[in-house]
Amino acid sequence: MGKKASGEGVDKELRESAQKIWLAGLGALAVAEEEGSKLFNRLVDRGRDWEEQGKERAQEQAKRARSRVEKAFDDVQDKVDQQVTEAMKRLGVPSRDEIRELTRKVEELNAKIEALHGKPKAKAKA
Repeated sequence: MGKKASGEGVDKELRESAQKIWLAGLGALAVAEEEGSKLFNRLVDRGRDWEEQGKERAQEQAKRARSRVEKAFDDVQDKVDQQVTEAMKRLGVPSRDEIRELTRKVEELNAKIEALHGKPKAKAKA
């Protein structure tokens, strides 16, 4: 009984740690989005100045700025995803693929157990 209780405590700590890592990742994404928005707004202001010198030139600058902001946001998101994944690995949280493989193996074992339980009953009837 003591082992089960301590195992549950470890599971709870693991879930809490994973939750904190998840929340930290979401927070990092929120900060990246805020900073990206600020950068984008500054670029828009500069774009207005350029617009006075020529509308085509301003439109091209805005396109490039938008592309840079989107790329920066994607880069930050990729880095956060990678760090969250690495942290979860360090904590021993299984990946989606590992869970799928484990599920497949459990299903195979269940099928084998059912087959074994089914055979003695068939022999008993005969």
